[in-house]
Amino acid sequence: MIEKIFPDTTFDKTLGKNLPILLREKTKKNPNLTLQAVKNKSGVFVRYSYSQVYQHVLEMAHSLKKLGIKRGEHVGLMSDNRREWLIADYALLTLGAIDVPRGCDSMGVEIRFILNFTECKVSFFENGRQLEKVLEKVEEVPLLKTAVLFDYPDEKLIEKAKSLGIEVVNYHFLESSGVEITKEEWKELEDSMETISPDDTATIIFTSGTTGVPKGVQLTHDNFIAQCEVAHHCLGLMQRGDMWLTVLPIWHSFERAFCYMVVAMEGGFAYSKPIVSVMLSDMALIQPQWMNAVPRLWESVAQGLFREIKKQSGIRQWEFNTAVFIGKQFYKAKELVFGLRCRYHWYPRFLDTLLGILPYIILWIPRFVAEKLVFKKLRAKFGGKMRAAISGGGALQPSTESFFHAIGFKLMEGYGMTETSPVLSVCNSKKPRSNNVGQIFPSNEVKIVKEKNGQPVDSKPLKPGKRGLVMVKGRQVMKGYYKRPDLTAKIIDKDGWLNTGDLGMISCDKELKIVGRAKDTIVLLGGENIEPVVIENAVNASPLVERCVVLGQDQKYIAALICPDQANVIAYAEENSIFYDNYENLLETNEIQNVFRTEIDMRVNAKTGFRTCERIFKFGLLHQSFQLGKEINAKHELMRHSISEIYKKEIKKLFSEKK
Repeated sequence: MIEKIFPDTTFDKTLGKNLPILLREKTKKNPNLTLQAVKNKSGVFVRYSYSQVYQHVLEMAHSLKKLGIKRGEHVGLMSDNRREWLIADYALLTLGAIDVPRGCDSMGVEIRFILNFTECKVSFFENGRQLEKVLEKVEEVPLLKTAVLFDYPDEKLIEKAKSLGIEVVNYHFLESSGVEITKEEWKELEDSMETISPDDTATIIFTSGTTGVPKGVQLTHDNFIAQCEVAHHCLGLMQRGDMWLTVLPIWHSFERAFCYMVVAMEGGFAYSKPIVSVMLSDMALIQPQWMNAVPRLWESVAQGLFREIKKQSGIRQWEFNTAVFIGKQFYKAKELVFGLRCRYHWYPRFLDTLLGILPYIILWIPRFVAEKLVFKKLRAKFGGKMRAAISGGGALQPSTESFFHAIGFKLMEGYGMTETSPVLSVCNSKKPRSNNVGQIFPSNEVKIVKEKNGQPVDSKPLKPGKRGLVMVKGRQVMKGYYKRPDLTAKIIDKDGWLNTGDLGMISCDKELKIVGRAKDTIVLLGGENIEPVVIENAVNASPLVERCVVLGQDQKYIAALICPDQANVIAYAEENSIFYDNYENLLETNEIQNVFRTEIDMRVNAKTGFRTCERIFKFGLLHQSFQLGKEINAKHELMRHSISEIYKKEIKKLFSEKK
């Protein structure tokens, strides 16, 4: 039996059994509370109340019903985060339809694959450019007949789409026609909400596009409701009416789940952009209490503050650096005194208190001065009312975390994966401990087990502090991969335990710590999921490459270590009259470095179906081939953990800031 943090009585069972009912019940309770805040062309935030949003949802659902959308039908939702996205999402869910989302950064080949694979007849698009991606090869989406555009479409585009068999409908036309809904039709829609089962699929989110194994994660209404019922335990500081600044792609399950959680906890959200200058400007206007972001954004914010300080006088720089140093030392002492340090081996808490009490007392006055002179001004840049913020989608760098803690900004880590819809844990906002990804949501069971090559050796849970494979079971676990029962069976066992592919450990206080990855998928600092095998295969196609391994977990970009095909490289050098005295020095010549750069870029680019984040930014050429039992196993598969250890220095150089 896996011990849970909270008893079952802590579940909020007033939310309803599905997402439309959740919105309906919260609207009844908070009709005039702000749910959405959107910046208009003048740069002023316009607020929409719960009752206004709910009305727009039902009116849109009425229009979509007249458009022919039925229960269980798949509808594409190709757009970035905006007011209309949420309306369309809830409207589709109200009809019992299933949305299939993707963002504007997706390539045409990816969008066409997703729409075709899920057999979408109707799809929303943010603008004409997104529809153009489909029209480039419209034969790849033979079932698509209707495109709904959020932005006003161009007449030429409408005619072009019509000639290719796709009718273009303007979202605002549907919005205006929806006001014709009668009281009877309104009641009919609300009554139909009651027939939507918690186990009905709400969305299909693809975790990898056509550049990887197509995996459409089917998430149910209950998958999302489960975390909504318990979110208040970790977000205990949240109050009714609190505003969240939303900057992440809404199709990503991390941001999407929090949008539902905000409704469950009776808050609202303001739309911004993941650009530091825009985000900080919007914070000053909306004065949010909360926000989510990926590690890279927090790192950019911290770096921006340091760059700003460097432009100031020497005295100001000294003042800032001294304050941050004091803040970091004070927070370390505070962690000890107030039990904010994770224990992976049991010992009495009072020992920490004894260790930290003296430096805490000594640093209290210097920290107080730093707060008045520096930290208060820094936090004011975030709007002045922030209670806490959450970092997810990748590992938060310790240096970034310590900086925000030093200045008194409560930055908490969360953890999850799309297959668990996605939030499995978040640091407790009332008592956030560092060096972990938070308390496990009670809607799940989590255990750490022994593993070998990413697979569990046995099912027995390991004790606190023991490293192993993170396994998850519970209401948040996905329904399965769409049309891929074979892939589903590989990740979920017969007892319902999902293999996250992550390595972790549990603290003595039931917090989760992630220490590495046992599976191949790479997650960059920006939260992008990268499937390395397909990129490696593309590079391996070069006659100059014997073997390639792609790297980049928790980094800004991906890089590669390459074992060149020695015979072909030497032949190339001779054919092109490249002088060299030995093979090792040949690999370092500009001519060979440039030809490898060309070979990589020729095979990994937009035209060959790769996203920008999937392109290899740096590479290193190894002098020797990978050896059996050392870097590759008996099946000649890469032993990634061994490679990471053997080539630690080379990998560090690839991700160094130095050119």
